[in-house]
Amino acid sequence: MKHLHSGKVRDLYELPGGDLLMVARDTISAFDHVLSTPIPDKGRILTQLSLWWFERLADVVPNHVVSTGLPEGAPAEWEGRAVVARRLDMVKVECVARGYLTGSGLADYRATGAVCGVPLPDGLADGSRLPEPIFTPTTKADVGDHDEPMTLAEVEAATGADVAARLRDTTLAVYRRGAELALERGIIVADTKIELGWAADGALVLGDEVLTPDSSRFWPADAWEPGRAQPSFDKQFVRDWLLSPESGWDRASGEAPPPLPDEIVERTRAKYVEAYERLTGRTFT
Repeated sequence: MKHLHSGKVRDLYELPGGDLLMVARDTISAFDHVLSTPIPDKGRILTQLSLWWFERLADVVPNHVVSTGLPEGAPAEWEGRAVVARRLDMVKVECVARGYLTGSGLADYRATGAVCGVPLPDGLADGSRLPEPIFTPTTKADVGDHDEPMTLAEVEAATGADVAARLRDTTLAVYRRGAELALERGIIVADTKIELGWAADGALVLGDEVLTPDSSRFWPADAWEPGRAQPSFDKQFVRDWLLSPESGWDRASGEAPPPLPDEIVERTRAKYVEAYERLTGRTFT
């Protein structure tokens, strides 16, 4: 195996024959920083949940999975967190869909009345359900840099109108399928980010991970109440702690965030496990 790249939470290797091996680590990122404290089992949870979703999205968009078995020579501790994937030419756009208003989308709306150039009705609050899901792409920044919002016109300028339309339609189709299935299990998918790339045969393919607590906001449906921050099954819990007085961290300082306390680590792991178990109906061991 030849090591090619290490991202925020995954390592990428090239295998003989040209396929890739993606290995998810237990690291967690927030505010463009990779935190020094790992979340135990996070890599396995995200990998197994993505595989579950890939199966349920197969009729919406093809995915990059070739095999879930460990290739010869791979360390045994990678079991359950590694996927053999076909090589893709990744789209240079972060494809984001929103069905609810929160986070950076809420800030954009409060400033402009729109999100990524998509106008929205007056009077929406934190957690409001949008009239319909919207495509809100961003730039794809390097590790440590910040993704910036893009309008559809900017995506069209970067990729061409036909490709931009495919990216939008595929992203919204993935979101709608995911949101529908999750709601049946008591979870609202407020928004999600997906990675798309071109296969050698010209197909547009879903890669990386999909509909996980790292790439999506998951809210318990029975506790949803617009007008406030929502309880969640995702890494928003970590973001909230980092911004709290308890952490002692100043986001504007340019310094790395502090280590996470044991309690925050344990509660974050529990949220990831609960999301996995509620969505899949399986017990995580």
